[in-house]
Amino acid sequence: MRLKVTYHTRLFLGLLVYSVVLLVCFAVFQYRREKEFKALELNERLQAVNKEIIDMDPASDTGVDVEQALRDSGIPGLRVSVIDTLGNVVYDNTLDRLPGGNHLDRKEIADALARGQGFTVRRHSSSTGQSYFYSARRGDGYVVRSAIPYDVTLDQLLSADYVFLWFMLGVTVVMCLVGYWSTRSIVSHRELQEREEKNRIKHQLTNNINHELKTPVAAIKGCLDTLNAYPDMDVGKRAEFVRRGVAAVERLTNLLADVSLITRLDDGSSTIVREDVDVAEVVAEACDEHRTQAEQKGMAIVNEIREPLTVRGNRSLLLSVFNNLVDNAIKYSGGDTVRLWHEGETFYVADNGTGVPQEHLERIFERFYRIDKGRSRSMGGTGLGLSIVRNAILWHGGGITVQNLHSGGLRFRFTI
Repeated sequence: MRLKVTYHTRLFLGLLVYSVVLLVCFAVFQYRREKEFKALELNERLQAVNKEIIDMDPASDTGVDVEQALRDSGIPGLRVSVIDTLGNVVYDNTLDRLPGGNHLDRKEIADALARGQGFTVRRHSSSTGQSYFYSARRGDGYVVRSAIPYDVTLDQLLSADYVFLWFMLGVTVVMCLVGYWSTRSIVSHRELQEREEKNRIKHQLTNNINHELKTPVAAIKGCLDTLNAYPDMDVGKRAEFVRRGVAAVERLTNLLADVSLITRLDDGSSTIVREDVDVAEVVAEACDEHRTQAEQKGMAIVNEIREPLTVRGNRSLLLSVFNNLVDNAIKYSGGDTVRLWHEGETFYVADNGTGVPQEHLERIFERFYRIDKGRSRSMGGTGLGLSIVRNAILWHGGGITVQNLHSGGLRFRFTI
């Protein structure tokens, strides 16, 4: 059983997904931006310490000048190193024994030598066994590097402000509530209009059906009354009245079948299922059903849709499409040929008859619309055939157009 989702639900869920995706993208961007901003802010504080130490010229009396700068900075746990241009550590306030190894491969040192200053957000120190935030600045023939060890305080300092994320979450909730009520108001108005239109169409259909039923019912009643009133009627006349009654019953049966089908299409009935359908097979069946009818009118049916062509649809509806189009051409075209062909997924049904006056062309898909009402009824038409064709094609997600040909006749062009 297919779950039916209302238009309001689809619209609201669409807006909700869009809002959430937008929020997540913005929050991720803002989160990263805020972390970068805090890292830059901390780097500026450490660069101020580095500059102060450089201004003291630590190369002359490193220990005294640096220790004084550390006390003045007021930053607890601050580690300061002085590295020469060869990458050797010549001073470190936290170590009794200077580390060996070349420090030119450290990012902050390389950036300081190349651009004057640099920093590394987090790196593990092999000499102390701790992780630090490093900030380095180039002096005259050396680099001063200050570092803060990572602890709970520093992690919190460099983390983004979660208050902002909670604020954005609150904004999203409010937006969702506003969106829900706004879309509900919009959809309520739209659904009201749709209900009014459906009621109008159903009312019109009911009136038309009542009108159309009167003719075959009256014909059947007339035949039966006559046969009942004249029991001694000769065999020839009796057979004629029986033939007329049967024809009226057949027309009534066709009308009820067409009304049932078009009502199912209007309601989007879940009983109409999709399956793989070979269009060539359906067209062949429709042509075979009308072959005798066409021959009786001296018409030829030319079917050029012979190669297997599978579509996802409903076989019964597709058969109704081709049946009605071929039947319409045979009954009303006035030509001698009905041709069916396709170009890719576009199908054509055309005749070489007289065509349709332009003022009627745009209305031929309307229910119970007839160009020649008397002629249509005499041919057994219900006035719903082409409307069923259009609705069945729309149900398949396609479209249909009709036009008069310059050479004469009418051509239907549709996709499924």
